[in-house]
Amino acid sequence: MLTRLQRNLGLKELKFWPLSVVAPTVNRERILFTKNVQKHGKIDVIVSNAAANPSVDSILQTEDSVLDKLWEINVKASILLLKDAAPHLHRGSSVVIVSSIAGFNLPASSSMYMYGVTKTALFGLTKALAAEMVPNTRVNCIAPCFVPTNFPLFITSNEATRLQLEEKTLLGRLGATEHMAAGAAFLASDDDAYMTGNSSHCWGNAIEAVAYVFFL
Repeated sequence: MLTRLQRNLGLKELKFWPLSVVAPTVNRERILFTKNVQKHGKIDVIVSNAAANPSVDSILQTEDSVLDKLWEINVKASILLLKDAAPHLHRGSSVVIVSSIAGFNLPASSSMYMYGVTKTALFGLTKALAAEMVPNTRVNCIAPCFVPTNFPLFITSNEATRLQLEEKTLLGRLGATEHMAAGAAFLASDDDAYMTGNSSHCWGNAIEAVAYVFFL
């Protein structure tokens, strides 16, 4: 996977730093960005992949504190991240925001409705930031399908549910993390140099919606 990312981004060496935004931090982002700029002089790519779904309730039954957490992690975290990163982004830099299929299609379960609302908000955020950060920085969004990771494990671990999801996909299988990472790498690379403000599906062509996948 690393080799594909390096090839797509045109890098001989690829280093990345995962940053937790779930818990409050004391200028952690600024410290990370400062250290990176001190060593490399600039920031080329930012990928914002923060997400949480701490509730199984429907929207109108969700506690106020949970609504706040959903907003803070799924939407606000990307804004705060880019506020700190923006001074260090240069001409030709790229931002990739990770949304979800739940932002395009109404989730099957009401326990995912509010999560879907926050992921829909990222499409609007992508367009607004793209307009705000031109001409130096491109901002695009990728919306992955269900991928068998720990996050949707309560869905994909159920064999019957998993089979239903696979049947709704023209490729007849769920995606893998490598497919999503490859799509993000394309959006971050110079191959995508004439695209900004775009929200791209990575679903294996889900039947219930028109969708496109970058790498199969």
